[in-house]
Amino acid sequence: MIEVFQIIVLIFSAVIHEVSHGFVAEKLGDPTARLAGRLTLNPFKHLEFFGSFILPLSLYLLSGGKFIFGWAKPVPYNPSNLKHPLRGGALIALAGPLSNFFIAIFFGIILNIIGLNSPISALFLIIVYINILLGVFNLIPIPPLDGSKVLFGILPNKKWTYKLMITLEVYGMILLILFLFFGFRLIIPVVQFLVNLIVKI
Repeated sequence: MIEVFQIIVLIFSAVIHEVSHGFVAEKLGDPTARLAGRLTLNPFKHLEFFGSFILPLSLYLLSGGKFIFGWAKPVPYNPSNLKHPLRGGALIALAGPLSNFFIAIFFGIILNIIGLNSPISALFLIIVYINILLGVFNLIPIPPLDGSKVLFGILPNKKWTYKLMITLEVYGMILLILFLFFGFRLIIPVVQFLVNLIVKI
């Protein structure tokens, strides 16, 4: 039943992540997510075939039931509705990972209060771990991940920045697939460090 709980946590954490994007976009003047019916916690409005089903199931089977990961369908936004498209886009992108970190911190605080010996501590630890993993992964600066928009929002408005943006957009999916297969393990120590920091194991 732990596996089922992991899937449920992953789905709802990814949904909150995406709704956070739309919520910040709405606050910045872009109603696209709301008009598309995406400012809802209904998971069926956010599930994406590959990220929500194929990838989690594949990782679960390949890891022998030890690892699961995925994502929801990205919430749309229209940069032309933003006063500062790059900076606004960075804030919208950052909202998703921050929501996951807030969830992790919230349940980490509860976990520190009840202690690791509590019957439900293992479930809370799963919530913390999955949300830290989602937050860290999405901050990687590879399109279409949030980290790329955050990067473009803080880089100076120069010609080389634009060239970098175009290059990453063109090859983003290829780079992301390569990272998933060959570089994903590199973020695990970061995730574990943050989990330990929050839970104080």
